[in-house]
Amino acid sequence: MALRNFKDLVAKKWDEGHFLCVGLDTDVEKIPKSVRTKDVAKSILAFNQAIVDATKDIVCAFKPNSAFYEAEGIAGWQALKDTVDYILRIAPDVPLILDAKRGDIGNTNNGYVKMAFDSLGVDAITVQPYAGGEALSPFFERREKGIFVLVKTSNSGSDEFQNLKVDGELLYKRVTRAVVEDWNKHGNCGVVVGTTYPEEMREVRAIARDMPILMPGTGVQGGDLKQSVKAAKNSKGQGMIISASRAVLYASGDDEFAEAARSKAQEYDSAIRNTLIG
Repeated sequence: MALRNFKDLVAKKWDEGHFLCVGLDTDVEKIPKSVRTKDVAKSILAFNQAIVDATKDIVCAFKPNSAFYEAEGIAGWQALKDTVDYILRIAPDVPLILDAKRGDIGNTNNGYVKMAFDSLGVDAITVQPYAGGEALSPFFERREKGIFVLVKTSNSGSDEFQNLKVDGELLYKRVTRAVVEDWNKHGNCGVVVGTTYPEEMREVRAIARDMPILMPGTGVQGGDLKQSVKAAKNSKGQGMIISASRAVLYASGDDEFAEAARSKAQEYDSAIRNTLIG
């Protein structure tokens, strides 16, 4: 079997005109009764399978957030593994991003790398930059994988540290510059910027050149999709992975949840395409 390469997988999706990423932030309490049972692992998997089946031809990526699975202990971890395996089998052309925001000293990061890429089998992961590039090197050395560094996160309190000035430059810009100039030696890095900050998105794109930007915050968090697309597209009119999670997953709480999820995904997909054309 040929080795999966995140960069190639996502580039193909962009060429097809797909930029929407569905975040599989599956909360057991919000799973519709039609697929929820006492078996937590099976309930999560059944829900995820229905969402994947309904949206796999629309998305450029799927992005499970590890916190929702870790919260359910062994059952949650099994559901995450089974979900990844299902996507690899049913939608092998769709890249998988683990939203785990990992980052520690290098020795510990070796464990995170093995967990994400070898045990789970995902194609990319989110990491935080606080420990520095040297500590993150085990991630960067996996050349076939995508490594997305947090730069300007979508939460309302992100200014507390990310907007501090370092040598006269805002920290989120300084981190972006480090990713571009120092950490991206193998061409497998990207950055994370929330659609809740379209002006900052524009500034990051100017520094990041054609590098991929993972863009959370669309939907429940109130991100500005149109302005963010305009700000984030690269010189090829691509380079964007625009993530929507709760707004798609829980578009409906009844038996028609998968159809509703597809409709919402199509709505976002159309909005992205129309913005790129306009």
